[in-house]
Amino acid sequence: QVRPVESGGGLAQAGDSLTISCTASGEINSVRAISWFRQAPGKEREFVGGIYRLDNFTTNYSPRAARFTIFINNALNTVFLQMNNLKPEDTAVYYCATTGSFYIANDEARYESWGQGTQVTVSS
Repeated sequence: QVRPVESGGGLAQAGDSLTISCTASGEINSVRAISWFRQAPGKEREFVGGIYRLDNFTTNYSPRAARFTIFINNALNTVFLQMNNLKPEDTAVYYCATTGSFYIANDEARYESWGQGTQVTVSS
């Protein structure tokens, strides 16, 4: 079992940058990709982007994530989501999810383990 835990959320102003993190513990060797999803108030959860853990490089982003960068520190079992030029519409709970799939899927059904989420609130 893998246990992802998100941290680093909080309040930000429009135009700010914020980096949140996800640290995974447990059967980490079973994880091939780690992705971020977000859920805004009153909306469905959506894919933000993900990274392939085994090469520290391959990524897949939603077209809506042009201001975001995902990177990984495998020594710390931690994935980061750097968000630049934040906008009020980025306000959401951000979730980290892990999968044993070789594919960085945008379909949340392909992910086996989820964190509890971290709230990011952006004021105008």
